[in-house]
Amino acid sequence: MTIKSYAKVNIFLKIVGTRDNYHELISRFMRVENLYDTISFEKKETEANEFELIGNFGCKLEQNTIYKAYKLLPKNSFFNSYKVVVEKNIPEFAGLGGGSSNAAAFLNLSNEVLKLEFSKDTLSQMGAKIGADVPFFIYNYPSANVSGIGEIVEEFDEEPLTIETITPKIECDTAKVYQKYRSDYLDSIDLEFAQKLSKLSSSEILENYGAKELNDLFPPCLDIYKELADYKKPNWFFSGSGSTFFKVNNG
Repeated sequence: MTIKSYAKVNIFLKIVGTRDNYHELISRFMRVENLYDTISFEKKETEANEFELIGNFGCKLEQNTIYKAYKLLPKNSFFNSYKVVVEKNIPEFAGLGGGSSNAAAFLNLSNEVLKLEFSKDTLSQMGAKIGADVPFFIYNYPSANVSGIGEIVEEFDEEPLTIETITPKIECDTAKVYQKYRSDYLDSIDLEFAQKLSKLSSSEILENYGAKELNDLFPPCLDIYKELADYKKPNWFFSGSGSTFFKVNNG
């Protein structure tokens, strides 16, 4: 009972509006095939009426996305007998969606093992309560256009790219990055450009545009974390609210 929990990168990420405290976006998410955590359900040595989560996490149990996903499941005695073991490889606070991916993988595996028979759409709606990126990981598409505040996921049919990532030891605070964008960059919204990008293949996008053009969160992130500029190189791009840079590895 093991599942892979993949990382993602944002080929592009464009803010196209606001909805209360949220930001509406149009983005291309691509799964990173060679970077993933593994989530396993393993038998407990002693049965206990508590949820047991094993893994190297930088947060308390109650804040963990897997625990939040568990709390959304119907009452079931399965986790009295089984613990959840996570082998972490995806860096945290990195723009790679590790926490969201973990929640989605846990929901997908639970749906299978517990024979809940929830549809992907139902699981996606559950996952959206945990985080904006969770629906993308629920559907498990290699590539998808994601819009709204993350709840609209449309598969994009293309050959997956081989992605290489580098994550500086800089923990970017997503909330602060979005706040900086809203205060200093909101007037730069370009819906037409975002819609144009959504129709292009990921390879076309990365061949024709630069990191700052493609990710609206990169400039505000650089404003807050100036040391990120040391990692900016030609043909490298920026994922999410950082701090991960990525490029296409052609061989």
